[in-house]
Amino acid sequence: MKFLASPGRFYLNNPAGEMVAEVTFTLADDVVSINHTFVDPSLRGQGVAGKLMVAVIDYAQEHRYWIKPVCSYAQMFFQKFTQYQDLVKE
Repeated sequence: MKFLASPGRFYLNNPAGEMVAEVTFTLADDVVSINHTFVDPSLRGQGVAGKLMVAVIDYAQEHRYWIKPVCSYAQMFFQKFTQYQDLVKE
């Protein structure tokens, strides 16, 4: 799955060009704060939100940033997938 990117956002559009999934974040100093995750009901249960998290993780690792999970989905993701705990800054 190939996500589109713009400053502070990774997202997915459907063939009609409508946004159907996104994760938004802010960057301050060296910390990426994940503040919102959305997946359209038509895509839920397919792992799209997790793939959005991995897109942010890849971005953070590439730039040597920390991650602060703010939204409830991001918090749950980082609690569940402990292999990424070394990236989390509380």
